[in-house]
Amino acid sequence: MIESDTIKLLRECDAGVKMGVSSIGEVMGAVKSPELRRLLENCKKGHLALNGEIEAALDRFQDDGKKPNPIAKSMSSIKTGVKLALEESDHTVADLMTDGCNMGVKSLSRYLNQYKAADEDAKDICKRLIREEEQLAVGMRGFL
Repeated sequence: MIESDTIKLLRECDAGVKMGVSSIGEVMGAVKSPELRRLLENCKKGHLALNGEIEAALDRFQDDGKKPNPIAKSMSSIKTGVKLALEESDHTVADLMTDGCNMGVKSLSRYLNQYKAADEDAKDICKRLIREEEQLAVGMRGFL
């Protein structure tokens, strides 16, 4: 049970971190403020570092991880494209990123509770990813 929950939690973290990096990449072209760009770049670096840890942990279990849900990713891309087409501004970017962070925190918290038997290392990675998402959402407030 521990190994199964650990793998499942790491897979969800893997999908979440990939979704976050992808979302940041989608909005970077619309960012005007150097401060907003710095916040997003720092978050992306943090996500990529966590992704390395997630992949290493999954490798120990001979698991390939998980890609983001294609429907969720498509819906996110469409929403981003439409909103930025209507108004390409730092406000719009901050609004989109806040929504994404909140969804990430919600889903990762659900998985953390669902896979209670996961090992402490996997739980720690998940908690750190949740903190990164929460911190980015707080950083976005000044641009809303």
